[in-house]
Amino acid sequence: MASSSKLSNLQKLLFEHKQTFLNLNDFLDFVSDFLEFLSDNKQAVIVSQNENNYNFFQFNKSANFAVTRPFNHDLILDFDDFNKKRIQFENDINILKNKRNLAKNEIDNPLLIDKILYTVQQSIGFTLDTLPNKSNNSKKINGDLFELLMLQVMNSIGIDAIHGTFPMKIKDQNGKTITKMNWQHDMVVHHKGQIEPSMIGSVKTTSKDRISKVFMDKFLYNRLTDTSTAQIAIFLHDVQRARTKKENIYKISQTFLTGHFKAYTLKLNPLDGVYYMDMRPIFKTDPILKEQIKQFHLLLTEDIWQYVN
Repeated sequence: MASSSKLSNLQKLLFEHKQTFLNLNDFLDFVSDFLEFLSDNKQAVIVSQNENNYNFFQFNKSANFAVTRPFNHDLILDFDDFNKKRIQFENDINILKNKRNLAKNEIDNPLLIDKILYTVQQSIGFTLDTLPNKSNNSKKINGDLFELLMLQVMNSIGIDAIHGTFPMKIKDQNGKTITKMNWQHDMVVHHKGQIEPSMIGSVKTTSKDRISKVFMDKFLYNRLTDTSTAQIAIFLHDVQRARTKKENIYKISQTFLTGHFKAYTLKLNPLDGVYYMDMRPIFKTDPILKEQIKQFHLLLTEDIWQYVN
């Protein structure tokens, strides 16, 4: 298949994602095809001038020399690595599904989970970056697919996670239902046999412009229902290309709002878990952030089982 037609097919799959990404394997197959295209049509790797572990890909003429969003070189996998390590990833998913929380010690390299899923989501973003006019709804497609990816990962390890709206009963001080309302969220997990959710999750590619809503959602839900339902947040990363006056200057900037996160944690309510695939350095050095924010794979290998048992 010619490079241009292969790229067009990859773009088409993203726009038809509701029909084409029906399970986790569909995502993995897409990434394998994209990485093969990338290996044949990559013109250059551009290194960020302020944080060298972040790079940008530039495509050749087949993709109009487009430059991608920044990515963490330490997390991204190339075509050969992805296909080789995909087998181990699928094996790890099966271990988690069959043995649940007893399986964490059987996974030799849990960081591989983050690398595979990071590569999946960034490949989706890179493909959207090749669109000539940067379609207005490409950001929405990117976000919708990350949400779908996380739901399918959960389902693959045996967690009953769905997206959508669920009924919420508002009761008076005597426990009598006085009204009802619908509550919509990115991820809702139910324990078997329970009507009320055992965990609610926000799933966003970045916390930029969304961090206030994530904390307020927990506050409002638990206040309205008089419960302490676990609520978590899953983020891909918190970096973007820095805006500079010169076109050919490639730098990255952090989109994580440290002050907001710490203020909401200390004065409103802490989230029950915050998980990133691409951890910012400050997450490992600031005492408050270090306590609150974890690498994503820990959700699958340890924490998720506490929410559903």
